[in-house]
Amino acid sequence: MRWLEVHAIEVARFGGPDVLDLSELADPAPGPGQVVVAASACDVLFVDTMIRAGMGADYFPIRPPYVPGNGVGGTVVGLADEVDRRWLGRQVVAHTGGPGGTGGYAELAAVEVANCAAVPEGVELFDATAVLHDGTTALRILENTGVDPGERALVLGAAGGMGILLLQLLVKRGAQVVGAARGRAKLELVSEAGAHSAIDYAMPAWTDAALDATRGWRPTIVLDGVGGNLGGQAFGLIADGGRFSAHGTSSGSFAPINRDVARGRGVAVTTINDLQYGEGDRSRLLDAILGEVESGRVAPVVGQTFSLAEASKAHLGIEARETVAKTLLVTDR
Repeated sequence: MRWLEVHAIEVARFGGPDVLDLSELADPAPGPGQVVVAASACDVLFVDTMIRAGMGADYFPIRPPYVPGNGVGGTVVGLADEVDRRWLGRQVVAHTGGPGGTGGYAELAAVEVANCAAVPEGVELFDATAVLHDGTTALRILENTGVDPGERALVLGAAGGMGILLLQLLVKRGAQVVGAARGRAKLELVSEAGAHSAIDYAMPAWTDAALDATRGWRPTIVLDGVGGNLGGQAFGLIADGGRFSAHGTSSGSFAPINRDVARGRGVAVTTINDLQYGEGDRSRLLDAILGEVESGRVAPVVGQTFSLAEASKAHLGIEARETVAKTLLVTDR
């Protein structure tokens, strides 16, 4: 099948959201072991904004010109000769590119069939796309920290795309969860998602409010999706012998944690480096989170969508902290 026009977002240079340009590209041809997906939805992550701004050069090998994005949800419309033809016409979600993600903000994407997962019947395509990255990472975080029924947990950035999923997964596993976010709309979303308490960390004494919510019991699990000073303050709340996941940088940096202090208190600290996938992990976790959605144990929240041409607006909203839960780009395919 040939499309008359194939649109994608290209970044010709690092910079602000205005460098996200809608371009017309040639049809991608499937390479060995690949399929071509006509995207209905494109995953958008906070890390996309960092890479676009040139802040991820020390972590990711992505350099302009490039097409941003780490994944798509859509329909398989082409495949390499050796790929099972039963993939053709199937609704899938698929990871694109390598570390950091490239090739996802596009109407057509050539992806490794090994990086595709069929969308289960009864699961909406947008919901499946919403958990493509955030859901797999959330499960990976919980594999690292573990959680037992009755434990007290604190989630920072609880109204974000991954924060909402972490909150729901913790609640379903029997934890008592305090969700921390900023502003009334986000706090309402956190409460609706099942948090036992919702705390606004824009308040000067938010840590006191978090302890009040647990009647003075310190959380044994802290999942920090924000980093910076807020992450550091959250580390001060954790119980001795607890587990702290320092995976977030939406504040601009990871939480400043003194490793000697952590060791002295018996706190196990995991970082973004501990979330790397081994062979088969990504597919395993993607199948697992899609199963959670299919069963109803997890309900992804797509807070806002933008057209592909409005990618710059999506990035502006994310950087201004105006978005809630998951952001997707949508196409006409």
